[in-house]
Amino acid sequence: MAKSLPFTISKTENFFDRLGDYIGDVFYDILPEQGYELRDEQIYMGYQIEQAFKNKSTIFAEAGVGTGKTFVYLLYAICYARYKGKPAIISCADETLIEQLVKKDGDIQKLEEALGLSVDVRLAKASDQYVCMKKLEPIANETSDEDILRVHEQIPDFVFAQGSSMQSFERYGDRKEYPWVSNEKWEKIAWDPLQQCSICEWRHRSALTLNREYYRHASDLIICSHDFYMEHVWTKESRKREGQMPLLPDESCVVFDEGHLLEFAAQKALTYRFNSETLSMILTSYMSQEVREDSLQLIESILALHDEWFDVLKETASYVEGSNRKEVPRTNKMMKVASLMHKQVQTLLDQLVFDAGLFTIDEYQVKIIEEYLEFFSYGLGVLLEADQGVFWLEENESQQDSLVIMPRLVEDVLKKEVFSRSIPFVFSSATLSQAGNFQYIADSLGIEQFDSFTVSSPFDYEKQMKIFGRIQKSEQQKWQEIINDIFNNQGQSLVLFSSKEEMDRFRHEAEQVDWRFSFLYEGDREISELVKEFQHDDSSVLCSYHLWEGLDVPGQALSQVIVASLPFPPKDPVFQAKRKHAGDPLEEIDMPYMILRLRQGIGRLIRTSEDKGILNIWMDQTQHKQYGQEIQQVLPVDIKWV
Repeated sequence: MAKSLPFTISKTENFFDRLGDYIGDVFYDILPEQGYELRDEQIYMGYQIEQAFKNKSTIFAEAGVGTGKTFVYLLYAICYARYKGKPAIISCADETLIEQLVKKDGDIQKLEEALGLSVDVRLAKASDQYVCMKKLEPIANETSDEDILRVHEQIPDFVFAQGSSMQSFERYGDRKEYPWVSNEKWEKIAWDPLQQCSICEWRHRSALTLNREYYRHASDLIICSHDFYMEHVWTKESRKREGQMPLLPDESCVVFDEGHLLEFAAQKALTYRFNSETLSMILTSYMSQEVREDSLQLIESILALHDEWFDVLKETASYVEGSNRKEVPRTNKMMKVASLMHKQVQTLLDQLVFDAGLFTIDEYQVKIIEEYLEFFSYGLGVLLEADQGVFWLEENESQQDSLVIMPRLVEDVLKKEVFSRSIPFVFSSATLSQAGNFQYIADSLGIEQFDSFTVSSPFDYEKQMKIFGRIQKSEQQKWQEIINDIFNNQGQSLVLFSSKEEMDRFRHEAEQVDWRFSFLYEGDREISELVKEFQHDDSSVLCSYHLWEGLDVPGQALSQVIVASLPFPPKDPVFQAKRKHAGDPLEEIDMPYMILRLRQGIGRLIRTSEDKGILNIWMDQTQHKQYGQEIQQVLPVDIKWV
């Protein structure tokens, strides 16, 4: 149900004129009366963003920490959504940042209370954020794991009652509802890409289906991740052809919060994922039909090639620290088998049409087989075309291997499918430009026309922050000094790592120490619950390898940020492909990534004008000599080397 605008407008008045008046009243009068600071940076940002809404254009809004940028884009998005009668999409970097927006005492609740608004905001989470009954039910029947059994006990009764009326259905199964479950255990019971939802007996009672039905009816805001938004973009037309609804409804505008991370989400959404078991399952179901001998022989040949192909992939794949992507070399043998398999799959697609016309094959079954073979063929085509695809091998919790193929460049597709549309697109982040230049991010996303501006943070960093550069002589020495710094600060620390493996090595050392306060490690429980506990426990320590951006913990709970190592990108296939096509990989790929991520990590420390804290940045002697000067240039205060 559409909601009314928070201001009046007559038939003779222009919406944007009245919106401008309202925004002025909010920032000059209403918010200051509620105890909020009057910030010139926030007002300037508001009127810049208004132009993007007026002109239905794209704008890069680079605003430092403390400018109140979230309030600005939320106000415009809510008002514009009500004006257009369509929800605004707020696309965040990941699921963690989604929870930050809607948490208790978060920005949306603060805005509601300050302005007397009731905002209809609903979350559109990625599929793997919901429990999968197809996986949970058999596991619950044979496991003794109390964490998983506790999840099963909390599944509503209607899910198990086949004759239940749809009127009795309610949403359930969100990852956040089971905070005690570790990430490792969650993977065993959550949706994954191998699930055939269209033919699943749980489909109409699944957590995924019910949550999608709920958020599609939002009147103000739908908040999702970049990954989910890009998946919506790429699957929109195919879902319509299949008689399914798109993942998201038509939107009035899109805000990309932490928009500098959108390019990788676009690449990821376009991936082709080949599981070692899926093709066998699909083709076996084909063989069970009454098909011709020629088709059977072709299927057997493809399956033999497929097994050989995965054997080669597994034999040659190598592990990369800081990444779940195993590097696979482009060997002649691997490419030869892929090429032969590609030709035979194309032939089988032709045979399928012939078989379907001659014999009694279930029409729905034909559709599933045909769609998967087309998907398989197209992905192989990307792989076989030189320099078009990036590929790697992944292994899931069931020890099943998947080859993932991703296009190297996505700007042409983004230009056509996203930024050619005449709606407002707002990119918001503290780190969108390179030395004030927005052309790099625009080019990578296929954006030809855009506006941009930069607003600095209003904080007095000289008084509020001290930064120390720390030199690592050995990892053991580094861990000991980090432990000492945590003790001296009486906890209240965020420790940021470049990889899970690095965090695990620190954890091994830290668990040998008798601490007076608690340590919270990413992955042990649902992340928003860990953040909430960290925020409310004034002496705890949060260790993470993902929370470089978006974490907002003002006050005494976070008075020290420790950067355990410079956050260079991993040596995995995605970044190796970027390096391969760069004139100077260090200057064009590694340094920009590291500096941007470091700037984001620094931004976790000072969140209000009252905050004070210490930042420790660790690096080795070689890195100090090579990058010390560049790092100093992006720091808000001079670094002191210890």
